[in-house]
Amino acid sequence: MNLRWLLKFRLPVTLLVLALLCSTTLAQSGESEEPNSESNPPVTLFPHSETSRFWVSGQMNFIFQAHPEFPSKYSGTNSLRSFGQSATSRVLTLYTGWQITPSDELLFDMEEAGGRGISDGLGLAGFTNLDVVRNPTLGKAPYMARVMYHHIFALSGEHIAAERNPLSLATQLPARRLEFRIGKFSAADYFDLNSVASDSHLQFMNWTVDNNGAYDYAANTRGYTYGAILDYEERNWGVRFGEMLMPKVANGENLDAEVARARAENVEFELRPRLLKDRKTAFRALSYVNHGNMGDYRQAIALAQGTGAPPVIENTRRQGTIKYGFGFNAEQELTRDLRLGARWGWNEGRHESFAYTEVDSTVELCADYTGRSWKRSLDKVGLAFVSNGISKDHQEYLRFGGLGFLLGDGNLNYGRENIVEFYYTAHLWRGIFASFDLQHINNPGYNRDRGPVLVPALRLHLDL
Repeated sequence: MNLRWLLKFRLPVTLLVLALLCSTTLAQSGESEEPNSESNPPVTLFPHSETSRFWVSGQMNFIFQAHPEFPSKYSGTNSLRSFGQSATSRVLTLYTGWQITPSDELLFDMEEAGGRGISDGLGLAGFTNLDVVRNPTLGKAPYMARVMYHHIFALSGEHIAAERNPLSLATQLPARRLEFRIGKFSAADYFDLNSVASDSHLQFMNWTVDNNGAYDYAANTRGYTYGAILDYEERNWGVRFGEMLMPKVANGENLDAEVARARAENVEFELRPRLLKDRKTAFRALSYVNHGNMGDYRQAIALAQGTGAPPVIENTRRQGTIKYGFGFNAEQELTRDLRLGARWGWNEGRHESFAYTEVDSTVELCADYTGRSWKRSLDKVGLAFVSNGISKDHQEYLRFGGLGFLLGDGNLNYGRENIVEFYYTAHLWRGIFASFDLQHINNPGYNRDRGPVLVPALRLHLDL
C-alpha cells in the first residue's frame, strides 16, 4: 500500500470530514439530532404529505471505492485487476406516484446511473458495489426504472398502520389483504427482503450481502424486469408469487417477451412469529424457476475437449432451458437497537448464471446496531459475513479458461469466495447521510491464486 494509492482517498476523505464537522455543529445547535429518543427528526430534505394523492420524491447515492495492489499469480479477461485502482458511481432516482383511490395507485420512477465500479464490475461474484451497472457499455441517458399499477383487495375490515414510501402510498392497509402489482419493477423490491441487509444506500454495499447471491432473479442488466406479483398478507404470515420476463441473453439489456419459452416463476412464504416479547421476527422461504436461452457448463467443456480452445458457454445455449433454486432468509430483533439477519441459498449450478451474479451456493450472517446509546439514534453500524460457492461444473468451466458474464481468470484454483463487510452510516442533517464501508475479500472470483483484497469505500446519500 503506497502513498500514491492513499492519495486517491484525499478528496473523498476531505469531503466526508467536512460533512461530519457540519453534522457536529448542527447537532450542538440542536438542529441535527433529536433532543430525546422519543422525537422523530426529519429524514428527508423536503417534507412529504401523508394525505396527498400525489407523491414526488428522490434519492441521490454516490459511492467511492478503491483497493490497493493485491497478490495475483495470473489474470484473465474478466479478472478483478490486481493493481491499485479506484472508482466512483452514482445513482439518481425520481419517484412519482398517483393514489387514484385508497386501493389503487400508479407508480412511475426515472433513474440515471453513472460512473463505474472497480474493474468495471468484473472479477467478483460478490461485487463490492450494488449500484454498479454490470455492463459498462450502457449509455448514461436517464431510463424508466419502474412503472406499475398496484391494487389492494381488502379481505377484512380491520386495518393496520403502514409507512408511506415510493413503492406503496397507503398509510393504512387491511390486516388481511391481497395485493396485485403489474408493470416494470425489480424482483428484489418484493422478494428476499431483509431489514438488516437489503438497502445498498444506507446499509451494506456488497451484491451478495444485500441480496441472496444464489437467487438468479429475472432482470435485465440494470436489474429490472416486467411482470406481475400477487401478495397475500395476514398479520403473522404472507405468501407472494411473481411471474416475470427473462433477458434474451445472459446479463442482457433486452427482455424476452415470448413467455412460452422464457419466463421466471418466483414463490416466497413469509412467517412472522413472536419468538421474543415485543421483538420482531421473520422467516422467509423462497423458490424460483427460470426458463430461458441458457447454456450448460458440462456440455461446453465437452465441446471444447480436444480443440485446445477454452469452453464457450454460448455454444450450448438452448431455448426453454430450466434453472431452479431455493433460498432462506431470517431476521430477529434482539433489543431495541440490535438486529440479526441470515440468508442461505442454492441453485442447481449446471446451467449458466444468467441474470444476477455467478453464485450457486451462499450463506450469510449479518447484524446492525443503531447509535441510540451514543445519542445518535439515526446512525447505524453493521457487520456481515458471506461465503459464496459454485458447482463442480461451474468450477471446471472456469478452470479450463471459460468466461462467465462476470468471472474468468483464465484458470482456477478453487476456493469459496469469503467476504466480511463493515459499515458505519452517520445521519448528518435531515435527508443527508454519509457512510464509511470496508470489505475484505478472500479468494476473489473463487480463486486461491489471487487475493486477498481490501476495499474501503465512502458513500454520500441524499433522500429528497
